[in-house]
Amino acid sequence: MGRAMTYSPPLRDLAFSLEYVAGANALRPLFPGYDADTEAAVLEAAGRLARDVLAPLNRVGDTEGARFENGRVFAAPGFREAYKAFAEGGWNALSADPDFGGQGLPKALEIATFEMFNAANMAFGLCPILTQGALEALAAHGSPSQKSRYLPKLVSGEWTGTMNLTEPQSGSDLASLRTRAEPNADGTYRLTGQKIFITWGDHDCAENIVHLVLARLPGAPPGTKGVSLFVASKRLVNDDGSLGAANALKAGGIEHKLGIHGSPTCTMLYEGAHAELVGEENRGLAHMFTMMNAARLQIGTQGVAISERAYQQALAYALERRQGRSVWTGDYPARLFDLPDVRRTLMLMKAQIEAARGICLSTAVATDLSRHAPDEAARAAAKLREKLLTPIAKGWSTDVGVEVASQGVQVHGGMGFIEETGAAQHYRDARIAPIYEGTNGIQAIDLVGRKLTLADGEAVRSLIADISETAQALAQSSDARLQSIGERLATAANAVRETTAWLTARHATADSLAGASAYLRLLGDTTGGWMLAKGALAAARNLAQGDDSYWSTKIALAHLYSECVLTRTQGLSGSVMLGADALSETTAEGLGAVS
Repeated sequence: MGRAMTYSPPLRDLAFSLEYVAGANALRPLFPGYDADTEAAVLEAAGRLARDVLAPLNRVGDTEGARFENGRVFAAPGFREAYKAFAEGGWNALSADPDFGGQGLPKALEIATFEMFNAANMAFGLCPILTQGALEALAAHGSPSQKSRYLPKLVSGEWTGTMNLTEPQSGSDLASLRTRAEPNADGTYRLTGQKIFITWGDHDCAENIVHLVLARLPGAPPGTKGVSLFVASKRLVNDDGSLGAANALKAGGIEHKLGIHGSPTCTMLYEGAHAELVGEENRGLAHMFTMMNAARLQIGTQGVAISERAYQQALAYALERRQGRSVWTGDYPARLFDLPDVRRTLMLMKAQIEAARGICLSTAVATDLSRHAPDEAARAAAKLREKLLTPIAKGWSTDVGVEVASQGVQVHGGMGFIEETGAAQHYRDARIAPIYEGTNGIQAIDLVGRKLTLADGEAVRSLIADISETAQALAQSSDARLQSIGERLATAANAVRETTAWLTARHATADSLAGASAYLRLLGDTTGGWMLAKGALAAARNLAQGDDSYWSTKIALAHLYSECVLTRTQGLSGSVMLGADALSETTAEGLGAVS
């Protein structure tokens, strides 16, 4: 049981996905300090921190969790020391601007390291995720003074950041926000209101916490057009960047949740708190989307991370536990791993993880290219790809996280339902990821409502073209398995093409909204298959140079995925095109609602 609780950083898989799937090699000329040796050293160091410092605290974070006592929030036991090690290691600075103390390395490499941090300890990993989002928002929209005072401390990890959107009456619908921002004579503001579900809203791990808060100015237009973005810190920040007195804000309590117990989810009370406007008045939601999009990719990576952790535990258990007779080995009792159905389950779990990892790292590579590619056309194309992939990375990968964590419990059998094994914690922790940072239903609506029409549909057309090109390359292989993968991928790409045309013709209608979630699944399944297919082609090239079970397994995983997942794309296409009429005539009473 103890062995099953450990975490082994998947360094080879991460390097494989970066190089052969996401195409991170294209970033090397754009980032002078990013070579193969640097990548390997960074991944290895991050893996050590994840394995040796963060992973051992995952269980105590779940069983004891964060505490709220006498108006103060205390992190779970060991988290404060772990955060100090994280900050001293410079992990907040990895992709940050060197002008503010960052290392200027690719976002893709940062995402790879954050996968390991979140796999080791998802509750802990949320703190730096929110800090990264605050960094991006202030870097993009903050004033020079705000950047000079806040960014160096956020980059160094001395301070942490949060995102304050949700209110008791305003969840996903931010049009109903009520938090007020009253102007002061000196150009600053006083924030008054209540925010809920604020991740790492208060804690004792850092000397200051920087809150990015959505609020309304007096006389602001109604709805989302009247929302502005403000920065308010736990302790006031002087002009020279030093800390002043406590601000008029505090945590009113922490939530008792299904999972991620080590992450303090706070109710935040703003009682005339000193704040500064970030960016333009009434443009707060647009500015906050910089932070939200960064966080959505990170949360998608959490889906990969919790999948990897659940898979590793299930695999270890399947190698130890003996039950029944194996038709392969003849052993009785046999390892669970040697039972065909269990091995199939484990292989499909692994395939889904690698597909989701490829999507998230590809999104990060697109982000890097959109900022650093040498010409405007390349930057624009990369930006389109980033925008299209972001809701898939967040929505599809976190759904995979729940599915894989559920299968992890299943592999354990009855022991998976017992808390002591830890499999249940992964399932409980995974369940939040499809909900926060925009529910997966919202990701689907964003995909169908905004992303399909980007550049008159060029974003999705270019993705389908790239998938089809890979399918054609597979079809030309002499390997029967690669040919089969190519056939399944081509069929899936055609299903996406036809379904996209159907949705585009019904843009912004009830039909498109009714099919949005099924379309996200369809496009995610197909894009995931593309990631595995690219990996299979690379594995075949490497396998030709010498036998290695690692490469042959990559092909086997892609083949299994193509037969188990890509074959369902026709059904998903039909589900999308079912239309809203099949839903609209059903009443609440017909579904069993009691008057």
